[in-house]
Amino acid sequence: MSRALILGGGGVAGIGWEAGLVTGLRERGVDLGEADLIVGTSAGSVVGTMIRQKADMRELVSQVAEAEADAAPMVVDMEKVMEAFMFMFDTKADPVESRRKIGELAMQVTGDGSRLAQIADRLPSHEWPAEPLMITTVDAEDGSFHVWKADSDVPLPLAVASSCCVPCVFPPVEIGGRHYIDGGVHSITNADLAAGHDRVVIIEPLGHLTPRSTLRAELERLGAAETVALGPDQPAIEAFGIDVLNPGLWLPAFEAGLRQAPEVADQVAEVWK
Repeated sequence: MSRALILGGGGVAGIGWEAGLVTGLRERGVDLGEADLIVGTSAGSVVGTMIRQKADMRELVSQVAEAEADAAPMVVDMEKVMEAFMFMFDTKADPVESRRKIGELAMQVTGDGSRLAQIADRLPSHEWPAEPLMITTVDAEDGSFHVWKADSDVPLPLAVASSCCVPCVFPPVEIGGRHYIDGGVHSITNADLAAGHDRVVIIEPLGHLTPRSTLRAELERLGAAETVALGPDQPAIEAFGIDVLNPGLWLPAFEAGLRQAPEVADQVAEVWK
């Protein structure tokens, strides 16, 4: 029986919560790091990489939280961000064209992207792990969907940064002369990349905010696979607040994931084991 772990997007809150949930589940005998495949989108690309690199996520999140303790909240053009999200959730429009329009908006954002680069630079290693890891992203110029893997000839920090590049918040990440933005622009989960696996666990930090139709369609493409999808519980949602990119969320979100783990451990184990 082959198993896949899907880690969705969700900003700083998503990284912290996913890391806490995975850590808490492991402490209860459910090790999602045993997955035959890990698919990471945005925040999930960070956590998926940490899992594959056998990182002590409790220690790593604590270190990042300390390093960003005095970081100022990001200043963004919320009008542009909201315009991008309107394209993202317009189910009547051609999805590729919608992504191209989002990319067009994203390309207007300039700057050095240092905050984004720091997330990737703080990974335990800059080398691709040996075990299968897929990292999703979208070409800002034509709206096409891309999946980075160890054989993609793309440095791991750039792959992760491109997947985490929230449109209209960070400047697009340049790789090989093209520009890339958040894989969540295609789907916040991209769970259908696990097609062919028998058991699939999906962790989606923004499950309470995103349309369910996308995930339902992805689950249908998984066929007869046994699946379980987990979103944050109410205490976690309250811990996130309204700004999931807030650098003050590293530890609160991690602790929210740890607290939630006992509540879902049996449900996950039923599928995973």
